Amino acid sequence: MRRRCCCLLLLLALLCEPGRGGEPGPGAVTCGSVLKLLNTRHNVRLHSHEVKYGSGSGQQSVTGVEASDDANSYWRIRGKNDDTCQRGTPVKCGQAIRLTHVNTGKNLHTHHFPSPLSNNQEVSAFGDDGEGDDLDIWTVQCSGTHWEREDAVRFKHIGTDVFLSITGEQYGHPIRGQREVHGMNSPNHHNYWMAMEGVFIKPSMDPAKHDEL
Repeated sequence: MRRRCCCLLLLLALLCEPGRGGEPGPGAVTCGSVLKLLNTRHNVRLHSHEVKYGSGSGQQSVTGVEASDDANSYWRIRGKNDDTCQRGTPVKCGQAIRLTHVNTGKNLHTHHFPSPLSNNQEVSAFGDDGEGDDLDIWTVQCSGTHWEREDAVRFKHIGTDVFLSITGEQYGHPIRGQREVHGMNSPNHHNYWMAMEGVFIKPSMDPAKHDEL
């Protein structure tokens, strides 16, 4: 009897722990947050800038950079449309989101153009003031109920089914040393990403209250 009671108490404790039983933990990534994303395999952050591809779509390029303090590596988390991702709401695993580049207002985007170095699928930044098209939409793939900051996650493109990836190819002039970002057809160790530095809006709180990392 005592053993059964101990097991029940342990189960209740686990269910009440933040982040379990479907409840978001204190480290949940939320809608409206601004963050940097680290590719865990190649240790570079997702980046964009006002440099266009010289081939393929000719749209604004997206790369990976080693520097942790580059202001062009911040992305804002938004919903498939603004009604589906209210500010401060924890992002669920499987949720459709857009990632908007803070400094240029363009959305993370991919389409059926070959990437310039690896011949995978080109990833670009597209649109104006956060408004692009249906090829800006990605789903967050993670193992729990919500996207937690300490978790490595994947981003799968809804329109073409590729995964946001880096395999290490490096550009020359004018963005020497930056890595190619592209879409790959299969999930693997090249397409894991982790939330890093940023301003994280806390759930169900005044917009002025946030965590800075």
